[in-house]
Amino acid sequence: MSTLVLELRQGDMMIVNGAPIRFRNRARIELTARARFLFGKQLMTPEMANSPARRIYFALQTAYIGDHEERKIGLDLARDLIRDFGEATTSGMVRELLDRALKAAEADQCYQALKFARRVMRHEEVVLGLSPVASVSVPEDAP
Repeated sequence: MSTLVLELRQGDMMIVNGAPIRFRNRARIELTARARFLFGKQLMTPEMANSPARRIYFALQTAYIGDHEERKIGLDLARDLIRDFGEATTSGMVRELLDRALKAAEADQCYQALKFARRVMRHEEVVLGLSPVASVSVPEDAP
């Protein structure tokens, strides 16, 4: 088992297996076991989920880092939101990304699903002229 070392700044927030953790000072931590986590700019707050693609991201985020019951609710909501968005869009690329996101989430690969959802969010921002959600980014490497 490999370990993952994370450097977090004072005030950063991290959610591990559904539990929110706020860092009071700069910290370097090692995760030595498999965990569902997001931190810092990867996290979207409910207030930030103010567009169709952002609501999909938030639902997938819940399916990834929520507790057992929240994960089920998040995945069910993501299915509905993805279906509705797919029916409303004229973009084949977006439909493909949403399909890949849902398949990943249903295979319990929600971190990968978040990366697809982030791409849909970027597309939505351009098409609708929305300001980017600067604080939500999912890096290419998976936790």
